[in-house]
Amino acid sequence: MFSITFMLALAMFACSKEDGPTPAETPAEVAGALRSGSWQITYFWDSDHEETQHFTGYEFTFGNEGILSASNGMVTVDGTWSTGSDDSRIQLIINFTSPAEFEELSDDWHVLDQTENKIRLEDVSGGNGGTDYLTFEKL
Repeated sequence: MFSITFMLALAMFACSKEDGPTPAETPAEVAGALRSGSWQITYFWDSDHEETQHFTGYEFTFGNEGILSASNGMVTVDGTWSTGSDDSRIQLIINFTSPAEFEELSDDWHVLDQTENKIRLEDVSGGNGGTDYLTFEKL
């Protein structure tokens, strides 16, 4: 009897769903999550140094028709966004044409993982081989 109870408990534990970050399944899943509210950048590593402070106070809205807006209440910066896939990896493509700090976000980011409230991204530069990291968290 003990062994049956132990086996059932073990099977239930092994099948339980983990609440941690998971890889995105489809570009549509990433797009749906981003459209579902406002986001902030909580981490931005640009090749060899952190640049998160450039985006403090900005609220990012991923709108329909690929419109991306970042506003801090006084300044609004407009850009574009889309999702796709490359080499079987989900991508978030961001494009800002100015100012310079926001141009640094313009790239084809690979989605590392996502939860309902957080999306972590990575870009490995083809030119200099540096790796950038970007994290959005829902407000």
